[in-house]
Amino acid sequence: MLALAAGCGPPPARGNAGNTTASTNGAPEGQGGPGTPAGGDLCTPAEMEKAKDIYFDRCAGCHGVLRQGATGKKLTPELTKKMGTTYLETIIFNGTPGGMPDWGKQGVLTKAEANLMARYIQVEPPKPPEPTLADIRASWKVQVPLDKRPTQPPAGRNWENYMGVILRDVGKVAIIDGDKKELVSIVDSGFAVHILRTSATGRYFYTIGRDGKVTIIDLWMEKPATVAECKIGSDARSVDSSKYKGFEDKYLVVGGYWPPAMVILDGLTLEPLKMHRTSDYTHDILPDGKIAVEYKEEARVASIVSSHHDPTWVVNVKEAGMIWLVDYSNIDALKITKIEADTALHDGGWDGSKRYFLVAANAKNKVAIVDTVDKKLVGIPLTEGIKPHPGRGANLVHEKYGPLWATGHIGSNHISFIGTDPDNYKQYAWKVAKVSQLPGDGGGNLFIKTHPNSDNIWCDRPLHNDPKLATSLFVLDKKTLEVKQTIEIPEKWRNGTRVVHPEYNKNGDEVWVAVWGKKDQPTAILVYDDKTLKLKAEITGDWVLTPTGKFNVWNTAKDIY
Repeated sequence: MLALAAGCGPPPARGNAGNTTASTNGAPEGQGGPGTPAGGDLCTPAEMEKAKDIYFDRCAGCHGVLRQGATGKKLTPELTKKMGTTYLETIIFNGTPGGMPDWGKQGVLTKAEANLMARYIQVEPPKPPEPTLADIRASWKVQVPLDKRPTQPPAGRNWENYMGVILRDVGKVAIIDGDKKELVSIVDSGFAVHILRTSATGRYFYTIGRDGKVTIIDLWMEKPATVAECKIGSDARSVDSSKYKGFEDKYLVVGGYWPPAMVILDGLTLEPLKMHRTSDYTHDILPDGKIAVEYKEEARVASIVSSHHDPTWVVNVKEAGMIWLVDYSNIDALKITKIEADTALHDGGWDGSKRYFLVAANAKNKVAIVDTVDKKLVGIPLTEGIKPHPGRGANLVHEKYGPLWATGHIGSNHISFIGTDPDNYKQYAWKVAKVSQLPGDGGGNLFIKTHPNSDNIWCDRPLHNDPKLATSLFVLDKKTLEVKQTIEIPEKWRNGTRVVHPEYNKNGDEVWVAVWGKKDQPTAILVYDDKTLKLKAEITGDWVLTPTGKFNVWNTAKDIY
């Protein structure tokens, strides 16, 4: 929620991060000010309950359940009381160009709620209960047993080009036929689903909600539906399947935010099998190069990818600054290789060869790069931008630089291209080979995407405070690595919305994006022709509520991005 001074730190070498000082214009009235502690009882018991719900929904992901900070700033009372209610309230309401959402201006929080949250973060954070493996087993349900599931895919459907679309705030996932642009099914899911992943075969979608609920959707059903579910905790963000030959669809790993743990489930039924705590000591590289070692109870699993080279999951332990390589060939004797990187590890993806894994340490403005075959860190360059947020990144091959992996940034307008071929392009490997800039100051980018069949790279900026930029798409040319066109979505979809998460179809000739609005505001999924950059379809209906991430079955199963 509150990425205070989100653009702080040394300025990037190129480009513009924008002015990260929040304006008080239009801010609600409050008490105190910067450096003035709030006094007295800050919240009533009823207010505490309401604030806990808001914090979980909007704030915990960036700032942590215990408010120790990660992508967002640390928000413990000894810090927030010094800032005072008015200052905190202003930031919450107005946001900053550095990536802090303007919750008040968006209409997500009222002035009274912004004031409540400003007071709430000045009191000690309540600690949620921690489930055991037995508790997780008690939540496990199988709606459709294996022997009752279809034995072949649905006739007349190119199911490998299905799109799974997260309907975030209504707790649902829409399955759309990518060929016909028609709704196939709407499936109940956990609250505020973060991502979808597929099984190795692509047959199943796995959903993971921010309430810790994981579900399986069977795409071979005529009307895809949930076939199993369980709840691994109160907050989670990551999930992936076992993809190595001989282990296809056998296991599923889920990464917990609370409790901080990884949980291994049966890949077809979600039966809970193992739970491994991720609380750990940090590998925190300080500005002077020294290493800070501190025990972190809330060392959360931020992202997970599954290796195609061996039976390994790459598990990113955010606050610890550790990248775990988890060998799942024998889950009764797990082998875990812990690779020291840097703190605030967030999201990342494979390079084009799927040997090297690149992950943003976004609060450190770095990308950590791991060789998953030799099992070692090979680089951790500064990105020359502020708060890199690649999603899974974008892979391409450039005439001069060779294979590249790209990331955008929440806190600045940079697109950074990192070389990934140490054999043929050694001079660019594990370095920022090129930095481009999106138009305008400030950042706001969340996702960047391309496809092997495309000449383009697509970027969004949903976290930008300028509504025009937040409802625009930015297309870069793979040859020049520069922006060649800015696309404004149709005016009818720009009323208090943001455009988010470009995703290619299977063939790589279409790009799908979501118009993200309020919970009660039906919007659209827009489909663009990747060659002409023209809008070719609008998928609409009363069911299109808070669409966010879109996941193509084929591209997700094959890790194409």
